[in-house]
Amino acid sequence: MPIPERSRLYLAIDQGGHAGRALVFDRAGRIIARSEQQISMQQPHPGWFEHDAETLSASLQTAICEAVAQLGPQKHGLCAAGLATQRSNIVCWHRKTGAACSKVISWQDRRAATFMQPFEAEAARLHEITGLFPSAHYGASKLRWCLDHLPAAQKALEDGTLCCGPFSSFLSARLTRTAQARVDPAHAARTLLWNIHTKDWDARLLEKFGIPLQVLPKCVASRHAFGSITVSGLEIPLCIVTGDQSAALFQAGPPQKTTTYINMGTGAFIQRILEYPLPDAPRLLHSVVFSEDHRYQYALEGTVNGAGAALSWFSKQAHCPAWPKTAETWLRETKAPPLFINGIGGLGAPFWQPEIDSYFIGEGDRAAQFCAVVESILFMIQANLDEMHKGLKPPKTLCLSGGLSVSDPLCQKLADLSETPVRRAIQHEATARGLFYLMNPSSRNDAEAASPQRFPPRNAPELRQRYQRWLKKMNTLTEALQ
Repeated sequence: MPIPERSRLYLAIDQGGHAGRALVFDRAGRIIARSEQQISMQQPHPGWFEHDAETLSASLQTAICEAVAQLGPQKHGLCAAGLATQRSNIVCWHRKTGAACSKVISWQDRRAATFMQPFEAEAARLHEITGLFPSAHYGASKLRWCLDHLPAAQKALEDGTLCCGPFSSFLSARLTRTAQARVDPAHAARTLLWNIHTKDWDARLLEKFGIPLQVLPKCVASRHAFGSITVSGLEIPLCIVTGDQSAALFQAGPPQKTTTYINMGTGAFIQRILEYPLPDAPRLLHSVVFSEDHRYQYALEGTVNGAGAALSWFSKQAHCPAWPKTAETWLRETKAPPLFINGIGGLGAPFWQPEIDSYFIGEGDRAAQFCAVVESILFMIQANLDEMHKGLKPPKTLCLSGGLSVSDPLCQKLADLSETPVRRAIQHEATARGLFYLMNPSSRNDAEAASPQRFPPRNAPELRQRYQRWLKKMNTLTEALQ
């Protein structure tokens, strides 16, 4: 029996780097149930970042069950589910049993950086085909590493039962209990193996990286019948799978071409909607953010690897919380912090240097150094905005979301630095809210109807001067490394 429209509920599943979340939205976009399961990251060697695949899967299933249980009799209104994960995470598993035969290797992982070095000479060609640059952060080198070093993956390959690819493919197959692995464009396009023009795995790149086609998931649209999630006696259709940053673009409905979207978590991702054919952007990424019925939406994207990750690094160095209680006061009152060269996780756009030391230029106490780290995040965002403006008109607004966006002085500093108004949505669950919209594009989204918080730019010559000094130093450093 069809579910009446007024009773329909939507399950958004968001697997992030620190937690798995399940949120239930009503048809007006209000969160009426939620569960969050914290997860751990293992770092067995420098530059390695991984999760246990079975633990992640189990924790996410627990979150789903708990969120559905909170609904009581309302659970029968659940009509659709959507899934988002970090785009560049990969895993290997047995196609028949569904059991993992590798860890989930995180997007932050750089264990195969040496393997990627010879491909730097082909950067322009790889960018033309995939929209990406040769980097160990993306999936191809991680998959190759698994085939070269993991006996379980090698044995499964010999037996013809190996499947490997984006973690979303493993998770969607596990949640729906299907042996047919599928991958959406947002995740496939983060492997360095997917052709952004033909919308499929590229035979030349598979040969180049030594990845057999038969081990990869089948490419499908973001909106697809992925199967049904069985929970609490219900069969909930999984109809949307996309990347976390891709979903975040839709947090308040269709993304606007005159807005640049910045989502700040472990990393920061700067996105601007594009039309096809894609404009020339030799230092930025071309991304697919959503597809249905042979229609594709693209974005020009910049990446900052050391956002929340840089604050975590500082917390260990300074023996303080990643975001101290006094952080807001420090950001408001510190007038002249030192500069911080932020090489945490390697430099993403627009510098593209996999290895660079992190250090302070100038003296300062703990408060000043904390502010320097925060400003370095904003400076790297601004460097990406400057690069975007070479081919596109400056945006009318910056839309800020993610965990770091809760800070008023951080938002204000970004507005001052960019000389552009910053808008921060009242709700901070950008990925889950984007999934809700994609599941229910006709929604009124009442929860976002109230005016978002806005930060008009102020004159900040000292901040702009620090940025110019920082940018000059960064350009000098990266040129010396090339």
